[in-house]
Amino acid sequence: MVTYDDFLKLDIRVGKIVGVEDFPEARKPSYILTIDFGSEIGIKKSSAQLVKYYKKEDLEGKKILGVVNFPEKQIGPFKSEVLTLGVPDDEHECVLVVPDKHEAVIGGKLY
Repeated sequence: MVTYDDFLKLDIRVGKIVGVEDFPEARKPSYILTIDFGSEIGIKKSSAQLVKYYKKEDLEGKKILGVVNFPEKQIGPFKSEVLTLGVPDDEHECVLVVPDKHEAVIGGKLY
């Protein structure tokens, strides 16, 4: 069983996608996201399998949630610095977890 103290160890923040690139080296169709997590965390990169539901131009400027205190993860030739959060659809494709109001502050911590 996970405790509340365990949950508090996760640092989940609001980020704003400021750049999106194709990631052709990935095993499954993916993008490389450049995400601004505000002045405390800064700009980070993440790989995400989002091509089923999201076009690159639709992702730029979108606010998302990401875990910013995991260690980097090597994905092919790329090092992912944060985990962009999503949930699966019926076919296990990623649907982003996003704040539902524009007022969510970039860098704001989930509580």
